[in-house]
Order: sequence, then C-alpha cells, then structure tokens
Amino acid sequence: MFVHVVKSKIHRVKVTGADLNYIGSITIDQDLMDAANIVEGEKVQIVNNNNGERLETYAIPGPRNSGEITLNGAAARKVAKGDVLILITYAMMDIEEAKNFKPRLLFPNEENNLLK
Repeated sequence: MFVHVVKSKIHRVKVTGADLNYIGSITIDQDLMDAANIVEGEKVQIVNNNNGERLETYAIPGPRNSGEITLNGAAARKVAKGDVLILITYAMMDIEEAKNFKPRLLFPNEENNLLK
C-alpha cells in the first residue's frame, strides 16, 4: 500500500508579488526551494492564511536570497501582496517507508522570507 505524506513545508511566507500575465506557477526563492527539497516543476499546495484559499500549482525558482514568493497566472487572483502562505509538497511512498520518513519543515523569517 502507498500513502501520500508531507515531503516538505515552508511555513508562513509572505507573498511578494502576483503576476496575472505570467503563464502560471509559483516563483519561490531558490534558497528556500533547496532547503525544502523542492525541485523545479514540482507540484506545490498553497494555503493562504489570509483568505482561506487552497490551490495547487508548480514551483519555479526565483533569485537566491531574494525572499521572492510570487503567484503567477490565474493563481495571482487568489492572493494579495503581503498575504501569509504555507507551501506544502507531498510524496507517495509505501507505508513502512512513511513510518520513518521525516519531512523538511522550514520556518523562514516572516518579515523577509529568508532563512534564519
């Protein structure tokens, strides 16, 4: 049997931009992606603490040490600059592996989205 488990979570980052005219995705500071073990193109669940929206898109890397968190395309309508988000990725694994798996949990600086 396989189960979905949390692979990584970036907890409480602020939206720095929303670009409706971009093709789609969420741009995430490459340093945050690396620390959370998120790869380019990976599906990301986005939970907006300000308005309760939950959506999924895919990750693209932003400039390192920028703190960038930008929602692109239609997802830009679901956020406002300054909204606080939780970003979550999941992995499928067999149940025995899942029992011992430890996700990457990040708690960046809430003012600038940078790693502490």
